[in-house]
Amino acid sequence: MSPPDYLPEIFDAARRAASRAYAPYSKFHVGAAILTRTDKIIIGCNVENSSFGLTICAERSAVVQAVVQNELEWRAIAIVSPTGVTPCGACRQVLAEFAPQLEVWFGYLDPNGPITGPVPLDVMLPGAMKFQV
Repeated sequence: MSPPDYLPEIFDAARRAASRAYAPYSKFHVGAAILTRTDKIIIGCNVENSSFGLTICAERSAVVQAVVQNELEWRAIAIVSPTGVTPCGACRQVLAEFAPQLEVWFGYLDPNGPITGPVPLDVMLPGAMKFQV
């Protein structure tokens, strides 16, 4: 199966977002790019804080931007970092609030690094909490 056409564009966007990360403590820059159902790309980066619990991950930063822009239907997310990490548990839960079957792709800041995915979010977070309102 060949990679989807949108993959280069969302990874480029995620890398641009990572270049804007505020990571003075860890020096670990992460970027995320959400591809919406309307083919809009919404980016986010990690923003650290000296009170580490107040740090926001790139994925949640992108989610906040998507909500602000009223773009609540998503196809995929690309996440880049120096080592190709996957989303933390908190980010998985926040993503699942909006798109439990989201395609998750992850890769490296280095554009020549490998890309992994798609991994369905519901596989990465089985049994995600979901309440009926």
